[in-house]
This record gives sequence, structure tokens and C-alpha cells, in this order.
Amino acid sequence: MRPVLALAGVACLALAAAAFAQSTAVAAPDNAPVQAAPLQEKPASWGDAKAGQAKAGVCAACHGLDGNAMQQNAPRIAGMPERYLAEQLHLFKTGQRTEGLAAIMVPFATLLSAQDMRDVGAWYASQKAGAGVADDTVITSGSNKDLKFYQVGEKLFRFGDSKRGIPACMACHGPSGAGNPGPAYPSIHGQDSAYVARRLEEYRKGETAYTNPAHFKLMTSVAQTLSDEEIKSLASYVQGLHTREPGTTKESIAR
Repeated sequence: MRPVLALAGVACLALAAAAFAQSTAVAAPDNAPVQAAPLQEKPASWGDAKAGQAKAGVCAACHGLDGNAMQQNAPRIAGMPERYLAEQLHLFKTGQRTEGLAAIMVPFATLLSAQDMRDVGAWYASQKAGAGVADDTVITSGSNKDLKFYQVGEKLFRFGDSKRGIPACMACHGPSGAGNPGPAYPSIHGQDSAYVARRLEEYRKGETAYTNPAHFKLMTSVAQTLSDEEIKSLASYVQGLHTREPGTTKESIAR
């Protein structure tokens, strides 16, 4: 097992630009008012991280005190864009997200106002995401024989697959998987592999109750031709993906 280091150099930026050209959902970061997010209760302003910390206490049971989830199947939400988290809470509250652990999330989300959602989102957005490790077991059979398991997913993340019309994952999620706060694309680096695989399987299935399914359909177009092996490998690669900061050591990466 080994950590995967994210290289955000010129080469990656060039690849990201090329991948963006393949995508039909290109959006630049924006400074729109909070009403641009699908939060129906108004008024609401940009989130207050300090207020959000107090409101997020109940979230710690599954997502951890700082959003680095320790509960199996709960996503790591530390470092997620504020707007993305607020939007997901809104989807749970309005019954649009029904898959996975929605039954657990709905009662909590129902109690939140639009401002609460922004505040909780701001708190977790201010936290630092940890990372796991990627599976470097050598594949012994099939079309990917002799590749390390995570390398199948790494190729999709970095380059996509032009033959199948799949853009590079980093086109929307960034070379280091940090996401994009403008169009509310989530950060995915360090995310639990089981959670990533489940979400990709849901996108591949292509069924949603979202009233505005643009982002869901974008992900469905990406996931619909992925094999089970590709999904699991991509999930493993993402789990080990992290940003390198000054002074980072191999021992300090995994949390």
C-alpha cells in the first residue's frame, strides 16, 4: 500500500485544460450571492465557520469532529467547498437525495435552515482533509494485467478515455482533487474508497430524483461505461490522493 502524491505542476494544468475541452459542463468560479445555490429558504448569507462549528456537533458521530470521517461508509467532508456541502444538505432535506445513507441524513438536514447549511458548510470547508492510501497490488489477469491496481484509476483521473468520451476527472475536480467552489464540484482527494465506489455505481445506474440533475447527468455520462474494476481502482486512487505541502513526509500523509 502506498500514498499517491498529487502533482499540480504545469503538465497537470495542461492536461486539465485539454480535458475541460472534452467536457460540456465547464464553469468558472463565481462570486454569485448565496441565492445562486439551490437553497429555498431566504434570506441566507455566506456561511459563518464559527457558528457552523457549534451547529455541526451532531455531525461528528459519523463525519468526525473535523470532517475526517471515521465511521465506515460516511464520507470525508473536511475541506469540501461550502457551497457543495450546503447544496447536498438541501438535497437531503427536500428528499432529492435518497440513496445510500440518506435515511440517516434526512432527519438532521430537515432541522437546518438555509443559513445553517451555509454555516455548517463553512465550518467543514475550513478544515484540512486527511488522506488514505491507494492499493498498489499488481493485477494478475485481464486487460490491465501487470498494472498496479490504483494505476487503472490514475489513468482515468489524469487523462480520461477519449475513445469512450470520458474526460479526465481532474478537469472538474482539479489536479489534486481539491474540487471547485464555483460550480460546487466537490473535493475528492483522500475520500474513502468504499464511498467513492458506491457513488460511482449510483451515477453509473443513472437514476435520480434531483429536480436539477445537470451535475448528476454529467457524472452519469462519465460513469456509465466504467467497469467494476475501473470504479474500484479509481476509488482506490482517489483515496490515496492528497496535496503535498512544505514539510510533508510520507509518515504524516495518512490520517
